[in-house]
Amino acid sequence: MGQRKLPPLSALRAFEAAARHESAKRAAEELSVTATAISHQIRSLEESLGVALFVRKPRKLELTASGRELKEVLEGAFDSISAAVERLRSAPQRHAVTLTTTPVIASRWLLSWVCMLRETHPTIDLRIHASHDTVALDGVTADIAIRYGDGRWPGMVAEKLLDNTFIPACSPLLGLSDINDLPNHPLIHFHSPSAGTGPVDWAGWQKLAKVPGLDISAGLVFSDETHAVSAAVGAQGVALMSRELIEDELAAGRLVQPFGPEIKVKAFYLVYPESRKSEPVIQAVRDWVMAVPGGVCTL
Repeated sequence: MGQRKLPPLSALRAFEAAARHESAKRAAEELSVTATAISHQIRSLEESLGVALFVRKPRKLELTASGRELKEVLEGAFDSISAAVERLRSAPQRHAVTLTTTPVIASRWLLSWVCMLRETHPTIDLRIHASHDTVALDGVTADIAIRYGDGRWPGMVAEKLLDNTFIPACSPLLGLSDINDLPNHPLIHFHSPSAGTGPVDWAGWQKLAKVPGLDISAGLVFSDETHAVSAAVGAQGVALMSRELIEDELAAGRLVQPFGPEIKVKAFYLVYPESRKSEPVIQAVRDWVMAVPGGVCTL
Protein backbone atom coordinates (compact mmCIF):
# COMPACT_ATOMS: atom_id res chain seq x y z
CA MET A 1 0.00 0.00 0.00
CA GLY A 2 1.28 3.43 -0.97
CA GLN A 3 1.56 6.43 1.30
CA ARG A 4 -1.81 7.60 2.58
CA LYS A 5 -2.75 11.18 1.70
CA LEU A 6 -4.84 12.23 4.67
CA PRO A 7 -5.80 15.60 6.11
CA PRO A 8 -4.45 16.39 9.58
CA LEU A 9 -5.98 14.14 12.26
CA SER A 10 -6.80 17.17 14.40
CA ALA A 11 -8.97 18.58 11.60
CA LEU A 12 -10.77 15.26 11.12
CA ARG A 13 -11.44 14.98 14.85
CA ALA A 14 -12.75 18.54 14.98
CA PHE A 15 -15.07 17.92 12.04
CA GLU A 16 -16.38 14.59 13.39
CA ALA A 17 -17.16 16.06 16.80
CA ALA A 18 -18.86 19.10 15.29
CA ALA A 19 -20.88 16.91 12.93
CA ARG A 20 -21.97 14.65 15.76
CA HIS A 21 -23.03 17.54 18.01
CA GLU A 22 -24.12 19.81 15.15
CA SER A 23 -22.32 22.51 17.10
CA ALA A 24 -18.81 23.96 17.11
CA LYS A 25 -19.24 25.01 20.75
CA ARG A 26 -20.14 21.51 22.00
CA ALA A 27 -17.38 19.97 19.89
CA ALA A 28 -14.95 22.41 21.50
CA GLU A 29 -16.09 21.34 24.97
CA GLU A 30 -15.57 17.66 24.12
CA LEU A 31 -12.08 18.21 22.72
CA SER A 32 -11.07 20.81 25.33
CA VAL A 33 -10.30 23.56 22.81
CA THR A 34 -12.01 26.80 21.85
CA ALA A 35 -14.92 27.06 19.44
CA THR A 36 -12.75 29.32 17.31
CA ALA A 37 -10.17 26.54 17.01
CA ILE A 38 -12.86 24.08 15.92
CA SER A 39 -14.13 26.51 13.26
CA HIS A 40 -10.59 27.08 12.02
CA GLN A 41 -9.90 23.31 11.75
CA ILE A 42 -13.14 22.74 9.83
CA ARG A 43 -12.42 25.56 7.38
CA SER A 44 -8.91 24.25 6.79
CA LEU A 45 -10.37 20.80 6.13
CA GLU A 46 -12.91 22.17 3.68
CA GLU A 47 -10.20 24.08 1.84
CA SER A 48 -7.98 21.01 1.58
CA LEU A 49 -10.87 18.86 0.30
CA GLY A 50 -12.31 21.56 -1.96
CA VAL A 51 -15.87 20.93 -0.72
CA ALA A 52 -18.23 22.48 1.81
CA LEU A 53 -18.94 20.19 4.74
CA PHE A 54 -21.44 22.35 6.61
CA VAL A 55 -24.12 24.88 5.94
CA ARG A 56 -23.60 27.47 8.69
CA LYS A 57 -26.82 28.53 10.35
CA PRO A 58 -27.20 30.93 13.32
CA ARG A 59 -27.48 28.25 16.01
CA LYS A 60 -26.67 25.06 14.16
CA LEU A 61 -24.22 23.43 11.80
CA GLU A 62 -26.03 21.51 9.09
CA LEU A 63 -24.14 18.85 7.14
CA THR A 64 -23.94 18.95 3.39
CA ALA A 65 -24.11 15.74 1.36
CA SER A 66 -20.29 15.63 1.34
CA GLY A 67 -20.27 16.29 5.08
CA ARG A 68 -22.67 13.41 5.76
CA GLU A 69 -20.54 11.03 3.70
CA LEU A 70 -17.36 12.01 5.56
CA LYS A 71 -19.13 11.87 8.94
CA GLU A 72 -20.25 8.27 8.40
CA VAL A 73 -16.76 7.16 7.40
CA LEU A 74 -15.05 8.95 10.29
CA GLU A 75 -17.52 7.71 12.91
CA GLY A 76 -16.86 4.11 11.90
CA ALA A 77 -13.10 4.65 11.80
CA PHE A 78 -12.93 6.41 15.18
CA ASP A 79 -15.21 3.77 16.76
CA SER A 80 -12.88 1.03 15.51
CA ILE A 81 -9.81 2.86 16.80
CA SER A 82 -11.46 3.42 20.19
CA ALA A 83 -12.47 -0.24 20.49
CA ALA A 84 -8.96 -1.43 19.60
CA VAL A 85 -7.39 0.91 22.14
CA GLU A 86 -9.75 -0.33 24.88
CA ARG A 87 -8.93 -3.95 24.06
CA LEU A 88 -5.23 -3.24 24.31
CA ARG A 89 -5.65 -1.38 27.59
CA SER A 90 -7.75 -4.08 29.20
CA ALA A 91 -5.97 -7.16 27.84
CA PRO A 92 -3.53 -8.66 30.35
CA GLN A 93 0.07 -8.74 29.19
CA ARG A 94 1.08 -12.33 28.51
CA HIS A 95 4.51 -13.79 29.18
CA ALA A 96 5.95 -16.90 27.55
CA VAL A 97 8.46 -18.92 29.57
CA THR A 98 10.26 -21.99 28.24
CA LEU A 99 11.25 -24.63 30.78
CA THR A 100 13.57 -27.36 29.54
CA THR A 101 13.91 -30.74 31.22
CA THR A 102 14.13 -34.45 30.48
CA PRO A 103 11.04 -36.23 29.09
CA VAL A 104 10.64 -38.38 32.21
CA ILE A 105 10.72 -35.36 34.55
CA ALA A 106 8.22 -33.55 32.35
CA SER A 107 5.76 -36.42 32.03
CA ARG A 108 6.06 -38.16 35.39
CA TRP A 109 6.53 -35.24 37.76
CA LEU A 110 5.83 -31.84 36.28
CA LEU A 111 2.91 -31.98 33.86
CA SER A 112 0.33 -33.06 36.43
CA TRP A 113 0.87 -29.81 38.31
CA VAL A 114 0.77 -27.26 35.48
CA CYS A 115 -2.71 -26.35 36.74
CA MET A 116 -1.09 -24.82 39.85
CA LEU A 117 0.82 -22.33 37.73
CA ARG A 118 -2.18 -21.58 35.53
CA GLU A 119 -4.36 -20.84 38.56
CA THR A 120 -1.89 -18.50 40.26
CA HIS A 121 -0.43 -16.86 37.13
CA PRO A 122 -2.95 -17.09 34.27
CA THR A 123 -0.96 -14.66 32.10
CA ILE A 124 2.10 -16.93 31.93
CA ASP A 125 2.25 -19.21 28.90
CA LEU A 126 4.47 -22.12 29.93
CA ARG A 127 6.35 -23.91 27.17
CA ILE A 128 7.95 -27.19 28.17
CA HIS A 129 10.95 -28.31 26.14
CA ALA A 130 11.30 -32.04 26.84
CA SER A 131 14.67 -33.31 25.69
CA HIS A 132 17.79 -35.03 26.93
CA ASP A 133 19.86 -32.34 25.24
CA THR A 134 21.23 -29.56 27.44
CA VAL A 135 20.17 -26.30 25.83
CA ALA A 136 21.21 -22.72 26.49
CA LEU A 137 19.20 -20.72 29.02
CA ASP A 138 19.55 -17.64 26.85
CA GLY A 139 15.96 -16.45 26.92
CA VAL A 140 15.49 -17.65 23.34
CA THR A 141 16.00 -21.42 23.37
CA ALA A 142 14.93 -21.72 27.02
CA ASP A 143 14.60 -19.61 30.16
CA ILE A 144 14.75 -22.07 33.04
CA ALA A 145 15.68 -25.75 33.40
CA ILE A 146 15.42 -28.84 35.56
CA ARG A 147 18.71 -30.72 35.31
CA TYR A 148 20.49 -33.41 37.23
CA GLY A 149 24.03 -32.70 38.31
CA ASP A 150 26.18 -31.50 41.19
CA GLY A 151 24.42 -28.13 41.52
CA ARG A 152 27.32 -26.15 40.11
CA TRP A 153 26.67 -24.30 36.87
CA PRO A 154 28.65 -21.06 36.41
CA GLY A 155 26.47 -17.97 36.28
CA MET A 156 23.39 -19.94 37.30
CA VAL A 157 21.21 -20.22 40.38
CA ALA A 158 20.75 -23.92 41.22
CA GLU A 159 18.14 -25.01 43.76
CA LYS A 160 17.83 -28.67 44.70
CA LEU A 161 14.50 -30.29 43.81
CA LEU A 162 14.76 -34.05 44.08
CA ASP A 163 17.19 -36.72 45.15
CA ASN A 164 17.92 -39.32 42.51
CA THR A 165 18.23 -42.84 43.90
CA PHE A 166 18.14 -45.75 41.46
CA ILE A 167 16.54 -49.00 42.57
CA PRO A 168 15.45 -52.27 40.95
CA ALA A 169 11.66 -52.19 40.56
CA CYS A 170 9.07 -54.51 39.12
CA SER A 171 5.42 -55.47 39.28
CA PRO A 172 4.43 -57.49 42.33
CA LEU A 173 2.85 -59.93 39.84
CA LEU A 174 6.34 -61.25 39.11
CA GLY A 175 6.62 -62.55 42.67
CA LEU A 176 10.28 -61.59 42.76
CA SER A 177 11.88 -61.20 46.19
CA ASP A 178 15.15 -63.12 46.08
CA ILE A 179 17.98 -61.33 44.28
CA ASN A 180 19.30 -64.69 43.09
CA ASP A 181 16.11 -65.17 41.07
CA LEU A 182 16.78 -62.00 39.02
CA PRO A 183 18.46 -63.90 36.12
CA ASN A 184 15.13 -65.67 35.54
CA HIS A 185 13.38 -62.38 34.66
CA PRO A 186 13.92 -60.02 31.73
CA LEU A 187 15.80 -56.83 32.45
CA ILE A 188 14.32 -53.56 31.22
CA HIS A 189 16.84 -51.08 29.85
CA PHE A 190 16.62 -47.41 28.93
CA HIS A 191 18.90 -46.20 26.16
CA SER A 192 18.37 -42.94 24.30
CA PRO A 193 20.46 -42.06 21.21
CA SER A 194 21.01 -38.55 22.61
CA ALA A 195 21.15 -39.30 26.34
CA GLY A 196 22.89 -42.65 26.38
CA THR A 197 21.99 -45.00 29.24
CA GLY A 198 21.38 -42.36 31.89
CA PRO A 199 23.25 -41.92 35.18
CA VAL A 200 22.91 -45.61 36.13
CA ASP A 201 22.57 -48.78 34.06
CA TRP A 202 22.44 -52.48 34.86
CA ALA A 203 26.18 -52.80 34.32
CA GLY A 204 26.83 -50.27 37.08
CA TRP A 205 24.30 -51.90 39.37
CA GLN A 206 25.75 -55.41 38.79
CA LYS A 207 29.21 -54.22 39.86
CA LEU A 208 27.72 -53.69 43.33
CA ALA A 209 25.21 -56.55 43.40
CA LYS A 210 27.35 -59.27 41.79
CA VAL A 211 24.32 -61.47 41.04
CA PRO A 212 25.51 -64.89 39.76
CA GLY A 213 24.49 -65.70 36.19
CA LEU A 214 22.95 -62.29 35.42
CA ASP A 215 23.24 -61.36 31.73
CA ILE A 216 23.16 -57.56 31.79
CA SER A 217 23.13 -57.35 27.98
CA ALA A 218 19.80 -59.15 27.60
CA GLY A 219 16.27 -57.86 27.96
CA LEU A 220 13.96 -55.13 26.68
CA VAL A 221 15.43 -51.83 25.53
CA PHE A 222 13.42 -48.60 25.40
CA SER A 223 14.44 -45.18 24.10
CA ASP A 224 12.04 -43.43 26.48
CA GLU A 225 12.14 -43.83 30.26
CA THR A 226 8.38 -43.47 30.55
CA HIS A 227 7.95 -46.54 28.33
CA ALA A 228 10.37 -48.44 30.54
CA VAL A 229 8.23 -47.57 33.57
CA SER A 230 5.07 -48.70 31.77
CA ALA A 231 6.72 -51.99 30.85
CA ALA A 232 7.71 -52.60 34.47
CA VAL A 233 4.18 -51.83 35.68
CA GLY A 234 2.92 -54.26 33.05
CA ALA A 235 5.05 -57.06 34.55
CA GLN A 236 7.31 -57.23 31.47
CA GLY A 237 10.49 -57.40 33.52
CA VAL A 238 12.63 -55.62 36.10
CA ALA A 239 13.70 -52.03 35.55
CA LEU A 240 16.36 -49.89 37.15
CA MET A 241 14.65 -46.56 37.86
CA SER A 242 14.85 -43.40 39.91
CA ARG A 243 12.79 -44.06 43.05
CA GLU A 244 11.80 -40.42 43.27
CA LEU A 245 10.11 -40.62 39.86
CA ILE A 246 8.10 -43.78 40.56
CA GLU A 247 6.90 -42.88 44.06
CA ASP A 248 3.24 -42.98 42.98
CA GLU A 249 3.59 -46.51 41.61
CA LEU A 250 5.46 -47.67 44.72
CA ALA A 251 2.89 -46.11 47.06
CA ALA A 252 -0.01 -47.65 45.12
CA GLY A 253 1.66 -51.07 44.97
CA ARG A 254 1.84 -51.13 41.18
CA LEU A 255 5.61 -51.43 41.54
CA VAL A 256 7.74 -52.87 44.33
CA GLN A 257 11.41 -52.76 45.16
CA PRO A 258 12.23 -56.44 45.68
CA PHE A 259 15.81 -55.92 46.88
CA GLY A 260 18.85 -53.66 46.68
CA PRO A 261 21.40 -52.38 46.25
CA GLU A 262 20.34 -48.76 45.80
CA ILE A 263 22.54 -46.29 43.98
CA LYS A 264 22.29 -42.62 44.84
CA VAL A 265 23.45 -40.37 42.01
CA LYS A 266 23.41 -36.66 41.27
CA ALA A 267 20.23 -34.85 42.29
CA PHE A 268 17.80 -32.83 40.20
CA TYR A 269 18.09 -29.04 40.38
CA LEU A 270 16.07 -26.09 39.19
CA VAL A 271 18.48 -23.92 37.22
CA TYR A 272 18.12 -20.37 35.90
CA PRO A 273 20.46 -17.47 35.13
CA GLU A 274 21.73 -15.44 38.09
CA SER A 275 21.12 -12.30 36.05
CA ARG A 276 17.38 -13.07 35.80
CA LYS A 277 16.61 -14.19 39.34
CA SER A 278 14.77 -10.95 40.18
CA GLU A 279 12.47 -11.08 37.16
CA PRO A 280 8.85 -11.57 38.33
CA VAL A 281 8.07 -14.13 35.62
CA ILE A 282 11.14 -16.24 36.42
CA GLN A 283 10.31 -16.04 40.12
CA ALA A 284 6.72 -17.10 39.44
CA VAL A 285 7.81 -20.22 37.57
CA ARG A 286 10.49 -20.89 40.17
CA ASP A 287 7.94 -20.71 43.02
CA TRP A 288 5.60 -23.04 41.16
CA VAL A 289 8.27 -25.67 40.50
CA MET A 290 9.51 -25.53 44.10
CA ALA A 291 5.95 -26.04 45.33
CA VAL A 292 5.26 -29.12 43.19
CA PRO A 293 4.66 -32.10 45.53
CA GLY A 294 7.69 -34.31 45.74
CA GLY A 295 10.19 -31.44 45.58
CA VAL A 296 12.55 -30.53 48.36
CA CYS A 297 10.76 -27.26 49.11
CA THR A 298 7.00 -26.70 49.37
CA LEU A 299 5.81 -23.11 49.54
